[in-house]
Amino acid sequence: MARFRTWVGIAVAGALTLSLAGCSSTGGKRAEDARKAAAARGEAAVTTPRWTFAMITHSGDGDTFWDIVQSGAKEAAAKDNINFLYSHDDEAQQQAQLVDAAIDKKVDGIIVTLAKPDAMKAAVARAVKAGIPVVTVNSGSEQSEEFGALTHIGQDETIAGQAVGEELNKRGRKKALCVLHEQGNVGHEQRCAGVKDTFDGEVQNLYVTGTSMPDVQSAIEAKLQTDKKVDAVVTLGAPYADTAVKAKQGAGSDAEIDTFDLNAKVAAGLKDGTLGFAVDQQPYLQGYEAIDLLWLYKYNADVLGGGKPVLTGPQIITKDQAAALEEYTKRGTR
Repeated sequence: MARFRTWVGIAVAGALTLSLAGCSSTGGKRAEDARKAAAARGEAAVTTPRWTFAMITHSGDGDTFWDIVQSGAKEAAAKDNINFLYSHDDEAQQQAQLVDAAIDKKVDGIIVTLAKPDAMKAAVARAVKAGIPVVTVNSGSEQSEEFGALTHIGQDETIAGQAVGEELNKRGRKKALCVLHEQGNVGHEQRCAGVKDTFDGEVQNLYVTGTSMPDVQSAIEAKLQTDKKVDAVVTLGAPYADTAVKAKQGAGSDAEIDTFDLNAKVAAGLKDGTLGFAVDQQPYLQGYEAIDLLWLYKYNADVLGGGKPVLTGPQIITKDQAAALEEYTKRGTR
């Protein structure tokens, strides 16, 4: 009887073991299926903390350039398990207040533009003092380190302007109009100054009210009507290129329209010859890398750039390159 009970116990234990193994196998398969489903949704195995990063820019309403920057930032945030907050104001004092609001929320990192650095210096200093790591993006490369930011991501605006001047020389242009749509923006001043550095011809700055496209168009049109020697118009943002084309047509001018920045409409204009060339600073990359660099710093105390800006441009885009980039401009990442 004792031997019988022993064999029964062994049999029951074996059955229980097989049952548990079967459950374990089923559970493991379900877990693996869940992991695969999460990966398909872009939620692959996240093991890092859920941090909150805030991006505060000097963008005005409706500026498509910043839609591309946000697209890159959101993509990186989803990958890095980041809660991404975005706010903007083209008035420097209001932008500084938005930085203060992010500090009050005790965010884990701040990304900020320094288009008007003097107005932003104190706000950035408060963030650094609060122990919040700061990355500057797009504008303010010269002030970034001084203000205490980890690094700057963007193009060197002077170098970008110099590239434009060199391209205008290649095209045989003699007189260029550099259209500044935001007064007080140091990056815009640097771009036009860079053009003057390398352009063999004459450069004139034209200040316009960038918040009103009709005003921009009428100002450029009036200049082209009164000065027939202008054979190149350089706008400092993609949305203004199309307006410059309309001004050219209204003035009956033969000037070539060139622009900083790239979007789907600019790419189409390059393809059909309406525009001569564009300078791409890769805004998607600026947003993406800003999130990634903050994440790397929080996760592993990594800092890229060695104290120098991480450059995302400039890249001169002509008709030939525009066709190759059309897929990306249509989806809003270039």
